[in-house]
Amino acid sequence: MSNEPEGASRGDAALPDIQVNTGLTLGALGAGLLAGLAVTRWPVLAPVAKGLAPLGGLWLKGLEMTILPLVSALLVVGIVQMMAAASAGKQAIRVLSWIFGIYFASAFFAAVAMPLLLEAWPVPQAAQGVLASASGKDAPVPGLGDFLLSLLPSNIFAAAASDAMLPCVAFFSLFGMAISRLAPAPRQHLTDLFEALAGAMMVMIGWVLKLAPIGVFALSLDLGARTGAEALGVLAHYVITVSMMGWAVLAAAPVLALLGARLALGAYCRALMPVGAVAISTQSSLASLPAMLTACRKLGVSTGSAEFTLPLCVALFRATGPAMNLAVAIYVAKLTGITLSPAILIAGAIVAAITEISSPSLPGAISFVSAVGPVALAMGVPIAPLALLVAVDMLPDITRTVGNVAMDVVVAALVDRGRRDQSSFES
Repeated sequence: MSNEPEGASRGDAALPDIQVNTGLTLGALGAGLLAGLAVTRWPVLAPVAKGLAPLGGLWLKGLEMTILPLVSALLVVGIVQMMAAASAGKQAIRVLSWIFGIYFASAFFAAVAMPLLLEAWPVPQAAQGVLASASGKDAPVPGLGDFLLSLLPSNIFAAAASDAMLPCVAFFSLFGMAISRLAPAPRQHLTDLFEALAGAMMVMIGWVLKLAPIGVFALSLDLGARTGAEALGVLAHYVITVSMMGWAVLAAAPVLALLGARLALGAYCRALMPVGAVAISTQSSLASLPAMLTACRKLGVSTGSAEFTLPLCVALFRATGPAMNLAVAIYVAKLTGITLSPAILIAGAIVAAITEISSPSLPGAISFVSAVGPVALAMGVPIAPLALLVAVDMLPDITRTVGNVAMDVVVAALVDRGRRDQSSFES
């Protein structure tokens, strides 16, 4: 999952085109924080801030109500399409194997690295726990047995009603696999049904996000009034720390290129420079596809492998997604004063890796909510702060896109190297 606004692929043409004004939302965030600072300076304005607070809460509820049905529908469609891709042959299986391997590595890296980073460079002290009232109390700390039992729901409707995201992800993943085993006609009918459900949820979340400037202004005004100038420091700290998880994934790309694909490190870096330039300017993996194909040719990756692997990667693969999405949820936990046990971090990593396969090419704000929301819910972390963080995610999104395209090229090279090694072995 990247938060990047890419074009339609892997069947996303069936989904409606939703536009989100990120610039206006970012402006509303700044205006709300400044208004909050004014409240701290002139307490006579406090009743105005109190009167606007319900607008932020109402907008937040509108955002929350769409997450579970949207993610469930997208997950079913993504699993069905992934299973269809796997049936295309050995090369598709190689691609999917690398995708899943990197997804889980990305997620579990963040599960370890992000808490350590926040210990070494903590959230600004004055802001820690400021949103704790939104969470109520720490997330429960299950034992190993309870954690394993929580993987599958005894009642999917009860799990959905209680926002138990991990069992919901497990159920809908299995449901998608079951659909892929049906005869073509019923398989297509059910896939169309879930595509329509996802489309309807996207329309609804699009309506909610059109009101984002109002909701973000109200929420940031309240935050600014309670934390003062510390709110600005928190946002800057958030952008840097979450981006660092993406930078780590980006740094892993040349290592994989060198050790796995056996590419010359200098050649790989030179070939990636034009790709990175396009990615930074467009924030779109799809727009970077021609540059990625050119990079593969320069690196000696066969045209057939590159033309098969790269479109599949653009559709299904966002290497930075699990690490950065989990990092956001961990950051929110720190911000709200929630303690995360190893079992909760594992649950978050699993959900971050699995749900990323279902993340379609959506505008940044929608993709941010649909990807980070289920991870936060799986960890018992409140999603209220996401409503504010979505306004500044356009900055970490640049890191997401650059890291994603770098890994796309590496996977194309890895798959091509595997094909060549197998051909040499068989001959």
